[in-house]
Amino acid sequence: MGKHFGNLAKINGVVFFRLSPYEQKAFAGMISEGVPNTIRRIQGSIFRVAPFFMFSYLLVSWAKEKNHALSRKNPKDFENDT
Repeated sequence: MGKHFGNLAKINGVVFFRLSPYEQKAFAGMISEGVPNTIRRIQGSIFRVAPFFMFSYLLVSWAKEKNHALSRKNPKDFENDT
């Protein structure tokens, strides 16, 4: 047939817009717009997210301490061993 894959059928009424990857600026506005936007978004959500992280950290640290205390042997059980 002589047609390449992707050009097998002609579709009317559909318009494709493409920009060459050589004409794009991948990091355009990253510092001037991206950094302030990131700071703004972090400040807006820190009070909703931080309490859950703090609670989770405290819970895990308490569980580790409790596990360590419960898994230790009691020295009084071995006082009379010779």
